[in-house]
Amino acid sequence: MSTTHKDSKLDSIWYTRCAGGGRGGVPTAFGIAHHLGYLQEEFKNDGLKLLSLQEDAGPELRHNHYDHQLPNLIREGGNLFSIPAKAQGANTRLIGLTWIDEAQSILVRPDSDIRTPAQLKGRRLGLPVYRSADIAENRRGRTITRLSSLHGFKGALASANLTLDDVTLVEVGEPNADTHPDVKLNFGGWWQSLEALASGKVDAIYVKGAAAQDGARHHGLRVGIDLDKLPSKRFRVNNGTPRPVTVHQDFLDNHYDLLVRFLHQTLRAADWAKTNLKGVHQFLQAETAASADGVAAAYRDGFHLSLAPDLSDERVELFRQQKTFLLNHQILDRDFDFDQWIDRRPLEDAVKRLQGDLRAAA
Repeated sequence: MSTTHKDSKLDSIWYTRCAGGGRGGVPTAFGIAHHLGYLQEEFKNDGLKLLSLQEDAGPELRHNHYDHQLPNLIREGGNLFSIPAKAQGANTRLIGLTWIDEAQSILVRPDSDIRTPAQLKGRRLGLPVYRSADIAENRRGRTITRLSSLHGFKGALASANLTLDDVTLVEVGEPNADTHPDVKLNFGGWWQSLEALASGKVDAIYVKGAAAQDGARHHGLRVGIDLDKLPSKRFRVNNGTPRPVTVHQDFLDNHYDLLVRFLHQTLRAADWAKTNLKGVHQFLQAETAASADGVAAAYRDGFHLSLAPDLSDERVELFRQQKTFLLNHQILDRDFDFDQWIDRRPLEDAVKRLQGDLRAAA
């Protein structure tokens, strides 16, 4: 099954992760490996170009972060793209999952009495409008703020034995407004929700991430419910929890060894992060387009100790929950075989290589 670079004649490896640019971003082992230079170092003698969609691609290729049609692409990113892409026919395989609690919050105004999920009953919750471009392109999963908000509300309500029928969902924002005219005020894409709450149009909104925490401070809003503190992970399943690592089937079939080497360096970066929290925070400011305070507020409680992807039974079942949510809410064009999507071999082989490194170092 496995082949070498010399046999496969691959000239480049593309990789992508969710990163800044004023539109939000998240901590990923891919991003840390990128900033540390581990990936570049690994392939420098192979005659391979190592290319990032965020830094190196033009608009003609960046769509692959959403639909994953590029055969030599390795992707770590939100599941609201990877799951719909699979349902729309992308020939991908799931090879890893990460889980990072990233300040999922229900925000309220300072004078609000909302402090628990039960107190959401009967309230007006802001639901970002679908973007017109997403409807036209039949890629509804790209409206991250809307679908993340919907699942965030559902999880919070479920923790109090409530449902979406117990609240009033109010659409907020304009469908043709993609980003704020001032990128500094985009706050990871959550600006329309933040403005709707600050103006009194709704009683509460969902946000996540470091940039959104900056937005809350900018608008004088506060965290009413810290979703990261809910008692069960099943109440926090959303776009990045779990976050999938996917690869095209062609990569698995024809460039397996290169894939294992890439994952090995990703695991190595996750291991580095365990003892370098300050460095991780510095990288995250670049990845999230957020302030140091925003990063500190969003990423807490030892998140840097568990950046490595795995395919544990717990993460797989939590990811299945997200797929079921998207299917039940008619976000997917069609169903697909979830278990057949998973290929455990590349990560297992990469873990063995990292364990070998650690034994040699010891």
